[in-house]
Amino acid sequence: MAGYTNSGSLSVPKPNIISLMLTRLLSLTLAFSSMIVFAAADEPKAFIDGTAYGWRNLELTDFTNVNCAPATWSTTNGMIHCTGHPVGVVRTHNIVTNFELVAEWRHLQSGGNSGIFVWATPESIKNLEQGKGRLPTGIEVQVLDHGYKEQYEKDSKKKADWFTTNGDVFPTGSTKMQPFPPTSPSGERSFPRKNLSKGINEWNHYYVRAINGEIRLWVNGEEVSGGTKIHPASGYLCLESEGAPIDFKNIRIRELP
Repeated sequence: MAGYTNSGSLSVPKPNIISLMLTRLLSLTLAFSSMIVFAAADEPKAFIDGTAYGWRNLELTDFTNVNCAPATWSTTNGMIHCTGHPVGVVRTHNIVTNFELVAEWRHLQSGGNSGIFVWATPESIKNLEQGKGRLPTGIEVQVLDHGYKEQYEKDSKKKADWFTTNGDVFPTGSTKMQPFPPTSPSGERSFPRKNLSKGINEWNHYYVRAINGEIRLWVNGEEVSGGTKIHPASGYLCLESEGAPIDFKNIRIRELP
């Protein structure tokens, strides 16, 4: 074995061996440093699938119907299917505060509209259950098909500059939020920094991190939008029905302290 004499005493490596070892160590250090610089320069990816420790699946049975019809939501081939009618939501059984969420979704109709509500207030949910209003107060993570923009401009004869179809995040009702830039012209919505959403019949991946009054959204692996100074920062998690069929799958959550 290198480094020992036959008598068992420790031998000293020759200078050329030491030089070779140092050269190899320096090469490895530079290579590792290059990897760090490359990773820092590249956009961070977050295709988190929610299968690590602490995550749990959310099935349709984990939600309570608030103001939809009995047939609005169903489970088909492991997917949660929504007809889109009537407009309304289903909510989690329990209130959540700090958590991570992953979900995949696909629109089945051009111009489809839906969303994931975070921290929907109990008061607004109670109002919906009593037939007052259609959607809750909270933070909406927009789930919108690209065809919606074209349809809006055709029907309204107005420019669709106050929303995007790539992952807007915004407060609804009385909930307050300071959106991350870029923002909508009104300053209320956080617009995505990149356009990453896929079109009709294609699966999109959302990763949402909601912690201590701050929310961040990753679309198909890259962080794009969010906001901070959110109040209130606790409530129900809701899936939205809003006029068009949509499928959800692989919805998972990890609650945090």
